[in-house]
Amino acid sequence: MKEFLEIIFQFSVLAFVVGSMIAMGLNLTIRQIAKPLRNVRLVTLVLAANFLAVPFFAYLLVELLPLSMGVKEGIVLLSVAAGAPFLPKLACIAKSDPAMSIALMLLLMVATVFYMPLVLPYFLKGTEVDSLQIAKSLVTLMLVPLVASLYVKAHFQTTAERLRPVFVKISDFALVILAGALILLHTKSILGLWGWGLVSILLLLTGAMGIGYIFGFGNPERRFMLSIATAQRNISAAILVASRNFDDPEVTLTMVAAAILGLLIMLPYARARGKCAIDLQINEKETQWEKDI
Repeated sequence: MKEFLEIIFQFSVLAFVVGSMIAMGLNLTIRQIAKPLRNVRLVTLVLAANFLAVPFFAYLLVELLPLSMGVKEGIVLLSVAAGAPFLPKLACIAKSDPAMSIALMLLLMVATVFYMPLVLPYFLKGTEVDSLQIAKSLVTLMLVPLVASLYVKAHFQTTAERLRPVFVKISDFALVILAGALILLHTKSILGLWGWGLVSILLLLTGAMGIGYIFGFGNPERRFMLSIATAQRNISAAILVASRNFDDPEVTLTMVAAAILGLLIMLPYARARGKCAIDLQINEKETQWEKDI
């Protein structure tokens, strides 16, 4: 049964990531995605939040809390890996800017490829990071589907409009399946982290969310986008590094727990944001209608 669930989980992750990238690409243009990256202030803030503030916060956590070595290593790995593929889906649920979400996701993922090999050996002595392997996953699972769907959108708009709802449904269904499989596979093991282990993971995720919110000061949309971009750590990149460097199962388990807890925290947050956005639109329409009268 466990082997079957693991196969279901792997296929659902693949369907979710590829389906999400295609759905977003069929709805956007390269110009729309590139536009947020021309905002120097936005790029500076999101990089500083993810690669300076979050690792520093994680360092404080592992130094101050009584954690096992495996959990400490897992927390550090998570803190230096940013750019989760789940970010565009959260933006979609929140009725937020899809172009900005993809732009930030790609920026953070590419930065992670270069950042992890530089800093991780200082945090965790003896750790080796295969940047080429991380980059290969980024290209095959995300960039290729995104670029292909952007091409279809640019040259075959009618086809793109017909295909997009199909891939939206595929990604939504895959998300439900992967969340269920993840919980069924690992809940029992994660309970073994009960105590300071789970507390440290919750503190890392909520603290990262708060860091992003603070760094997005002055603009509600930017605050929300930075909060989810910073809270969502790149679990795949962290697990890839962990599998090649650490034998302690608690390291990988810490990341799996972060994935589950991240879903439990981020999904309601995004839905609440989306509801507020809809209510705001309704109020604006009613106000406009009253003015027209």
